[in-house]
Amino acid sequence: MRYAYGLEKPLSSVTIEEFPVAEPGAGPYALVTGPDGALWFTLVHQSGIGRLVPGAMPTVHRLEPDRGPTMITSGPDGALWFTEYRADRIGRITTDGVVTEFPLATPGCGPYGIAAGPDGALWFTATATDRIGRITTDGRVTEFPLPTTGAFPSAIVAGGDGGMWFTLNQANAVGRVGLDGAVTLHPVPTAAAAPVGITAAPDGALWFVEIGAGQLGRIRPGGEVEEFPLPDRTARPHAVTTDRTGAPWFTEWGANRVGTVTGDGTVVVHDLPTPGSEPHGITCGPDGALWVALESGALARVVPGHT
Repeated sequence: MRYAYGLEKPLSSVTIEEFPVAEPGAGPYALVTGPDGALWFTLVHQSGIGRLVPGAMPTVHRLEPDRGPTMITSGPDGALWFTEYRADRIGRITTDGVVTEFPLATPGCGPYGIAAGPDGALWFTATATDRIGRITTDGRVTEFPLPTTGAFPSAIVAGGDGGMWFTLNQANAVGRVGLDGAVTLHPVPTAAAAPVGITAAPDGALWFVEIGAGQLGRIRPGGEVEEFPLPDRTARPHAVTTDRTGAPWFTEWGANRVGTVTGDGTVVVHDLPTPGSEPHGITCGPDGALWVALESGALARVVPGHT
């Protein structure tokens, strides 16, 4: 099946460079292009937020110990917002490094995914309490319960239909929450697929990765799901984004690779240069390349090539 974005020329190879941004063990985990044109990334083990302008030296802003910053997004207020998984807080950092933290009401709620919504607020997942949260830029929090328990809501993204879409890692489903808090769940066809990362595509569909099944999924706003098996079903895909053409790109955490799905539905994967680098987050950078957070302590820049 061919998708709206297509690839006018077949993908033949990629160029991959790695840029050290932290000492080994610091744990670069997720990253996003900030409003200042820099890459911002979380250091989940070192408890910090990093900033990298391609071609320059990285800067790291240290948080209090054991915060566990995980996912990060650009906010509607010109700042970066992130989840503190171990501290049960939502964090905000300005582009000049000023940090504000907002405690959440429920201890042990485990905030993980976060994304800006169309309503000018940030939306996040609470993995341990089966809730989707909403926080305004001045720190007011509202929570919406899910119609299931033990679901482990994970990544979240704004869809093109005005709702927020999220993965339910342990409930084997993709969900949608409207701005009024109404929740709809769509089961994933493959059992124990354990969806994690999710991203919105320009054609209105959403792509997600199935870490348990070694597949990519594509869901339309009406709930129809298509699945794309990876060449290595044990690859543990973790995160997904789209490039400037709308094509999905994903990380294979367990196989040390990045991959894409071409316009005709073909899955293509590429090895990363450093063995055991543990790729997690992926985003389209300010330079149009794909950037990947490597838990080994670096960011990788991936530039597609075509025949």
